[in-house]
Amino acid sequence: MHTAWFIGFMMVIGAVIGGMTNSLAIKMLFRPYTEKRIGKWKVPFTPGLIPKRHQELATQLGQMVVQYLLTAEGLGNKLKSTAFMDAMNEWLRSELEKLLRSEQTVANILEEKLGVDQPKQAFVQKTEEIIERSYNRFFAERRHQPIGEVLPVGVSKKLDESVPLVATFLLERGQTLFSSEEGKERLSQMIDRFLLNKGTLGNMISMFLGNERLVDKLQPELMKFMRDAGTKRMVEDILHKEWHKLKQKDVAMIESHLNKEDIIQYVTSSIEKNVPLYQWIEQPFYKWTGSFEERLLTEWVPKMVDATSDLLASHLEGLLERLHLEEIVREQVEAFSVERLEELVLTISKREFKMITYLGALLGGMIGFIQGLVVLLLG
Repeated sequence: MHTAWFIGFMMVIGAVIGGMTNSLAIKMLFRPYTEKRIGKWKVPFTPGLIPKRHQELATQLGQMVVQYLLTAEGLGNKLKSTAFMDAMNEWLRSELEKLLRSEQTVANILEEKLGVDQPKQAFVQKTEEIIERSYNRFFAERRHQPIGEVLPVGVSKKLDESVPLVATFLLERGQTLFSSEEGKERLSQMIDRFLLNKGTLGNMISMFLGNERLVDKLQPELMKFMRDAGTKRMVEDILHKEWHKLKQKDVAMIESHLNKEDIIQYVTSSIEKNVPLYQWIEQPFYKWTGSFEERLLTEWVPKMVDATSDLLASHLEGLLERLHLEEIVREQVEAFSVERLEELVLTISKREFKMITYLGALLGGMIGFIQGLVVLLLG
């Protein structure tokens, strides 16, 4: 009976020592949180292992995350995975569909999100500034060049080919004018002025022939003159010569006849009225996106997602370097309190730590049993 009590006592002592030792070892991973001193003497094993190695742990975690967890290759594979692409397509389609069918306007978004005041007026003003800069740059660079050199080759050739058409048009308009009663009246007035300027000779002609008879005689001849092929060739030659002279003149000649402000205002106003973008800015999305909503959602969204995914995947390594992910992880872990870290680890591994404590008690009890037997045998 004495032997059984002795062995049992040794087992209990061993179990208590083993369990308490393991429990203490687990607690010493985290505690004490700070260094303890008795006077100038530092208490051994303070602070605990993790508080003492907090910075090293943060550095190692940062390196581990960058080198083994969030790698460019792993993230690239995730970005190109079918599941991720499908999820992104679905999300983007859903968000875009809400926007396209909303009462929101481009102007609202620019004002609320980007702080742009009166977006349409700002766009119009920016357009006007661009046109003005283009106008100034054009004449600054071309002012002293001949017009013929400035004109595009195709335009110059087209204008050269248009001379016969212009000559024909002018002669036809002249025939139409002088064959009408209005034209005949104007011709009569021209003859009157001509004869008045000739003094006595003009009065004598008017007296003997009469103005009306002279008009009747001149009008048919004038019409024949305008219909004559030679007249057409003469007009063409005149136009060709004048056009050739004009091409030799500097662009500055044209600039001197232009009103810069009027031209800029006209071009800006034309763009504002004829480019739909300027009207869309202040209209709700649903009013102008309906015509291409389906195409945008079914064709453009997948292409945008695919292109964005390819772009990110091809530049991930550089992006991760610029993000300094290792430093971010290190700083976050360093900022993480040891108390919170202990709570987190114990919450996750509480059962396992208890099992380690029980295992220590079990091993201690077994050692106590063996020690008891050894003592009895040697005694």
